[in-house]
Amino acid sequence: MRKIKNPYLRREGYNCFGCCPDNPVGLHMEFFEEGDEIISFWRPQDYYQGWVGIMHGGILATLIDEICGWVVTRKLQTAGMTSKLELKYSKSLSTMHNQLTIRAKIIAIRGGWVTIGATIENANGDICVEGQAIYYAFDKEKAKEMGFEHCDVEDEQLLPM
Repeated sequence: MRKIKNPYLRREGYNCFGCCPDNPVGLHMEFFEEGDEIISFWRPQDYYQGWVGIMHGGILATLIDEICGWVVTRKLQTAGMTSKLELKYSKSLSTMHNQLTIRAKIIAIRGGWVTIGATIENANGDICVEGQAIYYAFDKEKAKEMGFEHCDVEDEQLLPM
C-alpha cells in the first residue's frame, strides 16, 4: 500500500471539502493505492452526524464521491467530474467508530465514462454503504486546464492499516 501524493496541494485556490488538508470544515481525506483499489481511512466526528450518534448520509455520500474522484485521478491520470452517484445504505455508521475504511475501484470504462464501485466499512470490517459512480474523465488538455498534471505515490511502501 502506497500513499497517494495530492497533486493539488500547491494550486492557488485549492480548498476541496473532501481532500484539502487546510479546509477548516473539510473531511481531510487522504488516499492510498493497493493493487487496483484506492483506499481511504477516515475517522468520524460528532459534527458529521445526522441523527444523534449516527453519521449523516450526505457526508457518507461525499466520502464515496470523493474517493471515486481519486480513482480517476490516480488510475487514469486525469481529472473528472461526477455524472451519477447511486448509494445503498445497509447499516448505520456510528460517529463513535475509530475508523471507517472507504474503498473504490474501476468497474468499466466506455469512452470518457468511467464506472467506479465503492464501499464504506465500519471499524469491524462490515460493509455499511455501497456505491456506484459514473465519472466523466477529462481529456489531458481539459485536466491540465483544471490544474491537473500528474498524480504519483510516495516511494515508501506502507504496511496495510
